[in-house]
Amino acid sequence: MKSLRTRISENILAPSQLSSKQLLDMLTPAGRSNELRRHAASVIVARVQLIAGLFAILVPFFAVIDLVIFDLATAGKLIGLRLASTAIFAALAWPREASLTRPYAQALAALLVLLLVPSLFHLLSAEMLAQASQTSPQKLVAQLYAYLPTVVLGGLAIFPLTALEALLFALPVIGMGLTGLILGGTAPDLAQYGGTLWFMLMMLGVAMFSGMSQCHYMATLVVRAMHDPLTGAYTRRSGEDALKLLFRLNHMAGKPLTVAFIDLDRFKEINDLFGHEAGDQCLRLLADNLRAGLRRSDLLIRWGGEEFVAVLPDTPLDKVPMLLLRLRQQGLGQRPDGRQMTASFGIACSDEEGIAACEALVWRADRRMYEAKRQGRDAVVWPDGSCQSLKPTDATTSTAG
Repeated sequence: MKSLRTRISENILAPSQLSSKQLLDMLTPAGRSNELRRHAASVIVARVQLIAGLFAILVPFFAVIDLVIFDLATAGKLIGLRLASTAIFAALAWPREASLTRPYAQALAALLVLLLVPSLFHLLSAEMLAQASQTSPQKLVAQLYAYLPTVVLGGLAIFPLTALEALLFALPVIGMGLTGLILGGTAPDLAQYGGTLWFMLMMLGVAMFSGMSQCHYMATLVVRAMHDPLTGAYTRRSGEDALKLLFRLNHMAGKPLTVAFIDLDRFKEINDLFGHEAGDQCLRLLADNLRAGLRRSDLLIRWGGEEFVAVLPDTPLDKVPMLLLRLRQQGLGQRPDGRQMTASFGIACSDEEGIAACEALVWRADRRMYEAKRQGRDAVVWPDGSCQSLKPTDATTSTAG
């Protein structure tokens, strides 16, 4: 059984083995990380806008069929529904800025509207088409319109949705599809509904499998792209994106955002004396210990080489000494020669005067980190210019920066 699951995950679902947690993430969105939600939201919105844009162009053109096939009164009502649908599609296709606080909810809302419009078109036109359909061409067109909910279910397959999300989106579509059949005069018995319902469920099954596969594939690629393979910290590119978002969110909420620029002391010495493999091991150990001292809401970014940036949302400066105390007590790990690793810290806060962008925030923290190195390493330089030694044996002292 385990071998079968591994084979399916490697050859069908995504380029990685499928763990129990990943399987749960494919079934429900509850365990998705914030970065994965943002990425999934951008994909969903982009595809909604593309499809809505195409529909906004194509839907009005099919009014010609209504004019040719049906009487003028029926065609006029159908064209009215088409124009209303086109207006909604155009609104969905219109570019808009993503929500900073709830981008995923915004994306799902847009997708729901996209799915409901064709289903509502079928529901509102079903009874009218049943009464107006007398000739074979009219009945054929009415039957084609009746397949709109089924087509919508098939369209779910292009979106990265979990199984639960696909099911919840499908339920109103299936309900409106069956209600439309009743309004169209179809007798409510299994012989009449069985084939249609089976086809709908089959489309739903395909959509669920496709959406789950996309979710797992996306999660695999996002983790690989956003996290440094050596240390597990955010890469500089993904970290800068996350930092910009947090800077905007904290600014909108009127909360401080603090950044700690961290540089491992004498890292070149480790590489020269013990080799790059030992240096890599020290970097992994440093990142693990830094993460252990951070909160779950904090971010650790590998800025480059032995440099890391800790992003501390909603953290005023008076809370940062507690973080440094935790790091000092647990230690940053041992060097290959058995000595404790040390690091130099530069602290900057968005509350400081003249910081209007996150780039300025990081730049100031970077300059202060270099000042901590200049003053003897294993120290932290604060925004007021004071330099505090981090040696456990030293008393907490400050000197003018």
